[in-house]
Amino acid sequence: MLRLPPLSLYIHIPWCVQKCPYCDFNSHARKSDIPEQEYIHHLLQDLKADLARFQESIQDRELHSIFIGGGTPSLFSADSIAYLLSEIKKYISFQDNIEITLEANPGTVEAERFKGYVTAGVTRISMGIQSFNDDKLQRLGRIHNVREAKRAVGLAKVSGLKSFNLDLMHGLPNQTLAEALDDLRQAIELAPPHISWYQLTIEPNTMFAYRPPKLPDEDKLWTIFEQGHQLLTAAGYQQYETSAYAKPGFQCRHNLNYWRFGDYLAIGCGAHGKLTFSNGGIRRFSKTKHPRGYLRGEYLYEEKNVPEIDRPFEFFMNRFRLLEPVPKREFEYYTGLPQSAVKNQIDFALKQNYIIETEAYWQITEHGKLFLNELLTLFLAED
Repeated sequence: MLRLPPLSLYIHIPWCVQKCPYCDFNSHARKSDIPEQEYIHHLLQDLKADLARFQESIQDRELHSIFIGGGTPSLFSADSIAYLLSEIKKYISFQDNIEITLEANPGTVEAERFKGYVTAGVTRISMGIQSFNDDKLQRLGRIHNVREAKRAVGLAKVSGLKSFNLDLMHGLPNQTLAEALDDLRQAIELAPPHISWYQLTIEPNTMFAYRPPKLPDEDKLWTIFEQGHQLLTAAGYQQYETSAYAKPGFQCRHNLNYWRFGDYLAIGCGAHGKLTFSNGGIRRFSKTKHPRGYLRGEYLYEEKNVPEIDRPFEFFMNRFRLLEPVPKREFEYYTGLPQSAVKNQIDFALKQNYIIETEAYWQITEHGKLFLNELLTLFLAED
């Protein structure tokens, strides 16, 4: 029987100071003053429209987490974020222990606002550090330097935040093993509760795609990951997702809800959402990408149902990114399907040692992590 999972809210703020050459997110370099108040007005109108459209799914549910991403949301003032959150709370209830994350640029101006964001209700900041090497930061098109990054971390520590995250990248242009590990060591010395450690990939329609930099080869990338993972583990960080490490109790609740096939409302340019309905339906939707259209009140871009045949792949695509066991009952609850719907695929995955199985759960193996794409392909619907 299908049950409603936890409900989150994603808010997208699309502006940034300048577009990084590796970035394929829906972000737009600021060319003039940002229409901050106007955009917040439209975010709230967008939310109200969704609450009316999806009332059957949302009524009587509380928000488990909010994530304000971008772009660079910290370009918005603390007063604007406070107003936005206070207005949202008028329309939908917050859980008492709600996690509210805001992505921030570690540049000096934004970092000074951290205490204001805490007063506004933000509980967690995610800072895009990317590297502690000034040459690498310049090559990545970042607007901050190492000194500003470390100062921002210091401000985060005394701001009253419950948690904060540092985003780091590895496999950077011409990066050596020593440079990659030095980035991690400097991050660990700053003792953030959470570190997201991503490998740089070249995405289509980015500057790096048009002018590809020289990246480390596959062998070097694997060595960087192995030794970096050992460093993080030895420092007390637990890997709980492919690129996410946290001290115990500091996992990102919002991202966990994504990966556990939870529900999430989505407002703002290009935001994507997913909602479950008590009648057995699951719906995905997305919003207009460009600010021009969005600011005209053209919010909803696309809406589609998730057919039952696609639900196993969507469920496991998210769940097998996590290193935790996958409760079998959650597969039934959140997809509305019986376990027998995936019996053949599970049996094959067990034979290949991609997963292990107990009476209560499935869990990906170390071998399975190396063949994650092959494992997930098992659950793709046949044409």
